[in-house]
Amino acid sequence: MKSFEFQTWEITSRKDRKTKPWRVRWAVAGRRFEDTFRTKALANSFRAELIKAANNGEPFDTETGRPMAETRALNAVTWYAHVRQYMKVKWPRLAAKSRRGTVEALTDVTIMLSAKSRRGRPSDAVLREALYRYALNPMRWEDDVPEAHATALAWLERASMQITELETTATVRRVLDGLCVRQDGKAAAASTIGRKRAIFYNAVGYAVELGRLDANPIDRIQWTAPQVASAIDRRVVANPGQIAALLDAVKSLGNRADRVRAFFGCLYYAGTRPSEAADLRQPDCELPGRCLDCDADLTDVTAPPSGSCLHEKIEYGWGRITLAETAPRSGTAWTDDGMPHERRGLKHRARQDTRVVPVPPQLVALLHHHIGEYGTAPDGRLFRGLHGGPLSESVYDRWWKLARAQVLNDIQVASPLARRPYDLRHAAASLWLNAGVPATEVARRLGHSVAVLLRVYANCIDGGDAGVNDRIGGALG
Repeated sequence: MKSFEFQTWEITSRKDRKTKPWRVRWAVAGRRFEDTFRTKALANSFRAELIKAANNGEPFDTETGRPMAETRALNAVTWYAHVRQYMKVKWPRLAAKSRRGTVEALTDVTIMLSAKSRRGRPSDAVLREALYRYALNPMRWEDDVPEAHATALAWLERASMQITELETTATVRRVLDGLCVRQDGKAAAASTIGRKRAIFYNAVGYAVELGRLDANPIDRIQWTAPQVASAIDRRVVANPGQIAALLDAVKSLGNRADRVRAFFGCLYYAGTRPSEAADLRQPDCELPGRCLDCDADLTDVTAPPSGSCLHEKIEYGWGRITLAETAPRSGTAWTDDGMPHERRGLKHRARQDTRVVPVPPQLVALLHHHIGEYGTAPDGRLFRGLHGGPLSESVYDRWWKLARAQVLNDIQVASPLARRPYDLRHAAASLWLNAGVPATEVARRLGHSVAVLLRVYANCIDGGDAGVNDRIGGALG
């Protein structure tokens, strides 16, 4: 604890002490302290420092009686030691991807907070690899570290700055400016800068929590991160005709590509995130229809026929899918079980929350075709890799690029139009909003809040420009 309540008394001499007879007495928050010195000059100097700290408005530590600045200096740790302690505390509550992103950001900061001129400094590449792979990953602290990396980390223990040096605004500004530059010297993306700045701020805040700093020094810096665009670029949104052509192009690329056509359909017709669609299971799908031959209503078009009619001609109806979990790929070094994918609940939702999304007949038809042609994984997953594992981003991204090159002209291929599979989700949101679907329902289907929905898709909502222009023209005329 700290206190500004300080009191001191005159120096006294104790005859019973031969080596250090001169005594300084003072009190902090009513608690008395004393120290003895060999000469009166030393005692006077010590007492004067206490009085100077009190006159400057410095708080005192109630445990040691010394000024907080002095106490922190005596107990100071290096940034390297602090950030390892920070990662140990934060690790259990971070998702696997967040672990990787946090370590990546703190690796950059830790290298910047080491002495550049200290003899024997390893290259930044070796330091970065040692920090990223071993030093800041608590799950690998017991692993055998290669000699080159162990040498780099030993150097870093000696060369890392004291955390109290962050009280110097120039040091903090140097780190913030350094986060704006990529390893290749080019400017970093605004979203990357904002994310790394937030992680740095949180790690420094933990030092405040432990009493290693009085306040977060980043708050004293007049430094603004580049603005991150909150609304999507309208140019990425493809129209229904373009998307239908792209899905047909995926089918024309062969059976391997056709295995992910319904996956792309989930992104567009249901507005799912890729990680949600990749974890969709057959029991979570309600796929109804009506047989045009026997006029029977089918609650599940994928079920085997029970009568004489084979239900070869089906009129598909509106169905539903229930989204329950995701399994994003993070890498084996970041998950608790050492698997490359981490099983998680839906984004921004409690672990057991689900989201039910109505799906149009077009998607029911795609899912029916997919299940009939390619079946499911043993655990019921609709979409999987060639060897039965989780669907890889690199696999479906490759097929999407080939489909774009086949459907779009050269100018469109070079443009942002439907550049990523994720842009299908943006196209779905834009279509629904412009069709007059209430924002509350669109937000529910997408798994957003209404506020986030309107902020992100503000550029994609048509506002009747023609009518507005006519009224303005009439007023001008």
